Amino acid sequence: MSNRPFIAFACAHMTDERLYAHQVAALSEAYEIKVFVFREHATMAAMAEEILQKTPEKFTLVGLSLGGYVAFEVIRLASERLQRLVLIDTTAVADHPARKDGRRQDILKVQQGGIEALIPELPGRWLHSTHVNQPDLVDLMGEMARSVGAQGQFNQQTAMLARPDSHEDLRGLRIPTLLVCGRQDPVTPLADHEAIAACVPGARLEVIENCGHLSTIEQPRAVTDVLKSWLEHSES
Repeated sequence: MSNRPFIAFACAHMTDERLYAHQVAALSEAYEIKVFVFREHATMAAMAEEILQKTPEKFTLVGLSLGGYVAFEVIRLASERLQRLVLIDTTAVADHPARKDGRRQDILKVQQGGIEALIPELPGRWLHSTHVNQPDLVDLMGEMARSVGAQGQFNQQTAMLARPDSHEDLRGLRIPTLLVCGRQDPVTPLADHEAIAACVPGARLEVIENCGHLSTIEQPRAVTDVLKSWLEHSES
């Protein structure tokens, strides 16, 4: 059993381990790391339980978007297990009706046309405008979405449709907490991260410039630098 501190990375919707490739490569010498991809579970509770079952008694949790929603469920289930928390490009706000409609439309699109029917839309939805036409990023997003697959997409959307507002759950949190947000995140904007920071005493908010919703792959070096520095200086 490793004596290194343990970090669990929770993936975003339609992404896999490659979402955190740069960060894992930079941190793997100092930390024991496991990346969680959510394909098989259709509830936030089941996703959170998978993390709790496959991590040591105390660990740091990093979640981006859907991964952040899962982190909120971990807080509700077993906040005492968390040493530190990192929330990236996420929101504690429950889905409003229009967003729920969008999720249902995406489910239907994939049911009718397969995962390939949805993939071309993802870069324009999530990436900064200067990144939308970068072939490496576009290809990576397509490959990750195919890895999650149609059933995984259905399960993730089903779980997100049912998620509650999480601000009240965050108010009792007393662990080192880092928030990271792309300046131009079109899905979970900076204001949502400021609202989370206001709930957690001592939370630190870092803004990544020229960046949309998938900051770990849009500006990987900037995110890694922030994360590595914070982990080194935050309490364990």
